[in-house]
Amino acid sequence: MYRSSTTILALAFAAGLSQAGDKGAQWGSYQNVTKLSGDWVLSAKERQEGKATQHKVVAPMIGTDATAMRFQVIGRGSTVQENLLPGTAKEMATMYHCDNFADCTEIKATHYCAKQNQPQLVMAVNNNENLVVLNCDMNTPLCKSNEGHVHKITHELSEKGDHLKTTYTIYEGGKFQKNSTYHFDRKTGS
Repeated sequence: MYRSSTTILALAFAAGLSQAGDKGAQWGSYQNVTKLSGDWVLSAKERQEGKATQHKVVAPMIGTDATAMRFQVIGRGSTVQENLLPGTAKEMATMYHCDNFADCTEIKATHYCAKQNQPQLVMAVNNNENLVVLNCDMNTPLCKSNEGHVHKITHELSEKGDHLKTTYTIYEGGKFQKNSTYHFDRKTGS
């Protein structure tokens, strides 16, 4: 009896040490965001949907080699910086990070919008390694407000990792207003 109790305690302790070394429940999801790293160009006009790419700043970039989206891992791996439409009047940034890099239990993001506000988002848990979904953090004032803001960000990466569909869901007056969807292709050599 003594040996089995000791063995059980030793196994439980070893399991605890193993879990303590894990990055946390959301580490895999954070790694999915890092897979987006690199430069992306807007796909051909035929692949685009909705009105987002018809904007006067965006339309000339469609089908060209101009970088329209950039993801960069910064801060020694602790943050992913997204720049949508870099170098244009509509440039926006989103910063993705684990709530605590040593113990990644939640992934958060702040979107720095052309609407001149900064919604804070939280990643939704999912098991699809090619899907990243962030919802507005309803514990923050902007997400509960009537002010127009990005309420959800969805990145859908193709199986081969060469095509990205990104949708920014916009809320205003406390309800859905529109989806701004962009289709990107990974820039050669990126």
